[in-house]
Formats: sequence, C-alpha cells, structure tokens
Amino acid sequence: MHEDVERCVRAVQSKDARFDGWFFTAVLTTGIYCRPSCPVVPPKPENMRFFPSAAAAQQAGFRACKRCRPDASPGSPQWNERADLVARAMRLIADGVIDREGVPGLAARLGYSTRQVERQLRAELGAGPLALARAQRAQTARLLIETSSLPMSDVAFASGFASVRAFNDTVRQVFAMSPTELRDRVARGHPAATSGALSVRLPFRAPLCPDNLFGHLAATAVPGVEEWRDGAYRRTLRLPHGHGVVSLRPTPDHIACRLHLADLRDLSIAISRCRWLLDLDADPVAVDDLLRTDPALAPHVDKDPGRRVPRTVDPAEFAVRAVLGQQVSTAAARTHAARLVTAYGEPVDDPEGGLTHLFPGVDALAALDPETLAFPRARRTTLTTLIGALADGGIDLGAGSDWGRARELLAALPGLGPWTVEIIAMRALGDPDAFTPTDLGVRTAARALGLPVTPAALTRHAAAWRPWRAYAVQYLWATGEHAINRMPA
Repeated sequence: MHEDVERCVRAVQSKDARFDGWFFTAVLTTGIYCRPSCPVVPPKPENMRFFPSAAAAQQAGFRACKRCRPDASPGSPQWNERADLVARAMRLIADGVIDREGVPGLAARLGYSTRQVERQLRAELGAGPLALARAQRAQTARLLIETSSLPMSDVAFASGFASVRAFNDTVRQVFAMSPTELRDRVARGHPAATSGALSVRLPFRAPLCPDNLFGHLAATAVPGVEEWRDGAYRRTLRLPHGHGVVSLRPTPDHIACRLHLADLRDLSIAISRCRWLLDLDADPVAVDDLLRTDPALAPHVDKDPGRRVPRTVDPAEFAVRAVLGQQVSTAAARTHAARLVTAYGEPVDDPEGGLTHLFPGVDALAALDPETLAFPRARRTTLTTLIGALADGGIDLGAGSDWGRARELLAALPGLGPWTVEIIAMRALGDPDAFTPTDLGVRTAARALGLPVTPAALTRHAAAWRPWRAYAVQYLWATGEHAINRMPA
C-alpha cells in the first residue's frame, strides 16, 4: 500500500480514515509522521513520504504527530488476514513475545532463523523486530503516562523498557516531549487512574455492527468468567505476569475499555488481546464490498454493515469450550464450562462486578477425571485428548500459529469433526476464511435465502465469498432469531 504513492496522496488529501493503520505519512518539512486522516492541512505531495509502519517512520527519524496520534491508530488488517511469516510475527510481537523471550524466542516460535525473520520484516515493514517492539513499548508508555498516576520509573518498567534512561530517550524521540510534559499535557478535569484501573479507547475502522459481536459474547458467556453488566461485556484475563479483568463497552466511534491488572507489564498484551477478541483491526469496507456482490447476502450487508467475527482472548480456552459445545445447546455448553471453572478455575477478585474465576488453563485441566464429566464417553475422550495435545505443545493455537498445520493436527484428533475444526479456526486462530457449511444455523439461513443447502454445494457457492467466508457466516447467522444476534438489554 505505502508504495502506491498516488493512492496514498489521495487518501491523505481526503483524510480517509479507512486507511489509518495501512500506512503512515511522514512530512519532510516538519519531521513528524501522521495517520492518513490527520485533521491538519495536508502537506504538499512532494513533502510526503510514506511508511508501512510507525516503527519504520520512527526509525527514519520522524516524530509522532501530537494531533492525530498515529501510534494509536487501528492496526493493519493484513496481520489478521494473512498466515505467512510476517503476519504471524506481527501477531506475536503484538502479544509481547519479544519483551518476554527476545528475538530468538520469536524466531523459535515461528520456526525460522533470527536472520530470516529480521530480513523479511525489514523488507515488508521497513523495520526489524526490535524496532517494532520498541514502537509498541512507546505506545504503552504513553497510555500509562496519560491515564495513570504511576511514578515514571514504574511506567518505564511496566512498559517493557530495560531502564529509565531508555524509556526517557524513547519517549522524547517518538513524541518530541519528555514523559513529564506528556503527563502535564493531559487536559485538566480528567484525573489519572490509580495503578489498578486504566481506561483506554480502542479505535476501529467504521462501520462496526456491535449486535452480533457483543450479543454472541454475552449469550455464550461462562458464569464466573464472563458477564454482561451495565451495557458492557466483562471477563477475566489470564496474562503472562498475572491476571486481569476487562470491561468492554461499545460506543459510536470507539470501544471503551476499562482494565484492572495485577501487573501493569501486561497492559499492551491485554489491549492486543481485547482488540483481537473484538476483531477491531478488520477492514469492514473490503469485506462488505465483496459480500455485497452476492445478491442473496447484499440486503443483509446493507442492513447492518460492519459485522465482525467474535474471537477469543485465549485460544486454548476456546478450543475446550468448542468441544464442550458439540451437539448441545448454548445453555448446556455454558453449564458444562461453568462446572470446569468451579472445579479447576483459579479464583480472582473482581472490584466492579460478579466475576469469580479465571478459566482453567490446560495444565490444570490435564488433571481432571474424565468420569466426572456429565457427557458421553466418546466426547470425554475427545476433550481429554485435546487437552493433552494443548498441554504438551503438540498443537499450537497461539498468536503465531500456522493455521494450516493447526487444522491438520486438530482434524487428526478423535471426535473433532469439520464443524469443530472450522469453529476453532474461525474464532481461536482468527482465520477470516474459515467456513462451516454443516452448521445448522448456516444451513437454515441458506435455505431461507435460496442458497444451496448441502455442504458440498454450499461450499462451492461460497467460493465467491473468499477470503471472507467467516464474515459471511456472521451475516448468515444474523438472519435467525438466536440471542447471539442481539445486544443484551
């Protein structure tokens, strides 16, 4: 995108917010970089330079615009759409792998040498993994500086910096202000939060239809782990350095996110996982434009454009819940999951609601007695086999996983049929092209819309929806009256 100069110039001159996160505009005469929708008067085209990432612009010596805050723009949708090395690397960097394991740890997870990872990231993004992680640390630092009353030394280490000096230097280079000046710049009348509670705005590309997104999460919520309270979806989070509780409330132009974290070093990871959960980095215009070409889907796309795919904050948790939900109702699946939570979940305190536990990790679930599970023996075997494969690392469903390989390994497990594999691919792996032609809701909708009903024929018809078949499923489900399609009262 950033190499198409004419298209980039048009986007900047029209202040087109659809391209925020796709590329960044640096201005030679001012030494700053902006998002395409920056409200200032656009510079002359000859003074514009375009970069594929904020890290590349920073590495070239440009500072972040104080008006449009380009470092806080939605992420590039490419990292959600693709499953190649660069996309997998970007998802892992967003999940904090470099801060925890360094570049060698990133390369090991990807199965490539550090040199190969470095080379491919530089070729496509203009910056290596360390620079990309540094840009993410800078954004986390700004959030903590502006939204908390933490001492700057605590902000530095919570943001992932190895020293206060590196923190100060980075903030000055990226934002052209000292940390103290950034904090003083926050408007009066907006008191900073305590170290335990942070409020963050999560941007997205419009349009966004919250109905199926929050309706699905609320309708399938596991008691004690998730709840719908006062117009917000709330849940507990298992994070690398501790646990957290998040509240996510939809508003017309952003998602209001309120976080309670046991360890502030988890801030950027928690935000990244919440964005992934709500599919906030999607490009709804591209998705809907393609799906509108099918006359059967067009009226439903026009009625509620911007549907997202509800995902998960914990892929292993979702895989377990997918097996619990096989061939039972939504209510029964919640009941089975709630029993596991009560028996094996880790208790937590919720300062603002009724959440009581973290969903049990696979290590804890590996100790469960199959005889205590109140469903058929074959499904018990499926569940325990899946838990064992996840616990010993035989199957990787994490941020940097290989989607194709994960599908193959899941399909090889006893009792995991195509529906379960594709649901896991859709919501845990985040594959935008996952498709469930055998799903009852999909087949019912297909019949009502005059589409083929048999799985083979429907799959052939759905080839025209690629690579967005997971979004087509959301529109098909929306034709029904299930609670997953409605925002709770």
